[in-house]
Amino acid sequence: MNYISSIAFKIMIMSTLISPNTKHDDYKIAYFGGGCFWCVEAVFEDLNGVIEVTSGYAGGEELTANYINVSSGKTNHAEICKITYNPELISYEVLLKVFFSSHDPTTINQQGNDIGPQYRSIIFWESDLEKQLIINYINDLLVNQVYSNIKTQIIPFTKFYEAEKYHQNYFKLNNTQPYCKYVINPKLKKIRNELKEFY
Repeated sequence: MNYISSIAFKIMIMSTLISPNTKHDDYKIAYFGGGCFWCVEAVFEDLNGVIEVTSGYAGGEELTANYINVSSGKTNHAEICKITYNPELISYEVLLKVFFSSHDPTTINQQGNDIGPQYRSIIFWESDLEKQLIINYINDLLVNQVYSNIKTQIIPFTKFYEAEKYHQNYFKLNNTQPYCKYVINPKLKKIRNELKEFY
């Protein structure tokens, strides 16, 4: 390998190592649903330590995992986001804090004007540790009277179905769209102001 190609090779390797999109074995995944997945994605995608946020569906069958079917409210699917994060930079507990601070966990099958079971507050856990962290966090919220009741479902994870391409990175690509301007943007400003140390 000559000198120039050797330098180019080293640059390529280094860029791979520092790329925020690199898939490391140490990265972890959280699955949250709290209303429209456009909102959830916008809230989580710029958090320090979050590598990637993908909108999708979970809770139902593969054949019904598409926007038309899920929007009918007749499937078991919820609109959720798959959140890939670096646990060395952000903890699961912080993700829970952002999750519970950015939507209303006291309502059943509704977030604002988004009504239906597909918009339910839900967390899919992948380990007993995650499940216990969720239960502990909810208990703390109730004990400290942050909420008088919490209707968030806590469900073991089975399968995530990625949503259609046009749903991905929706807020950033469509921030002048009315729903983005009048629903997502105020929510985003509020959460970033309240939890600015995490952004």
